[in-house]
Amino acid sequence: MAIRVKLDEIIEGLEFQSDESSSFLDKTTGKVILISDYEMRAAEDDDPVEDFPDWEQELVAIAKEIIDETGDYIALPTKFDINEYSIMEKFCLSLNDSEMCDTLYGLIKGSGAFRRFKDAIHQYDIADDWYKFRDNALKQVAIDWCRDNNIEFEDK
Repeated sequence: MAIRVKLDEIIEGLEFQSDESSSFLDKTTGKVILISDYEMRAAEDDDPVEDFPDWEQELVAIAKEIIDETGDYIALPTKFDINEYSIMEKFCLSLNDSEMCDTLYGLIKGSGAFRRFKDAIHQYDIADDWYKFRDNALKQVAIDWCRDNNIEFEDK
């Protein structure tokens, strides 16, 4: 039986990841689960699940299953796989206003690029355009990931 997931849940899993957490798809339920690095380290150290608060026990147990490679969980693309910087570049290059395109493209070079970009899209009043562009890019990442992993998805 093929897994069927809601694309919105995959996208949400992509968005919620951070430097300290990763998202996984439970192939038995089709649900996306966010696991922190702390929970993964606890599982790697083989800490007893009972030593954790009730709310965290299930997550540590899932982390153990992931580490044991039970086959029930599959990692979603990480924030590094998604490469939001590349999405920002594509957005800049997609703008019809060449002056704005050049300005934004120049702002995303070097240290502090994300902050400068965020400030500029608000200054130019194109934040809504950026977020729509970014959402569409994340949706495409989710669709490609599902297809690459033979996972059926429903969009809405």
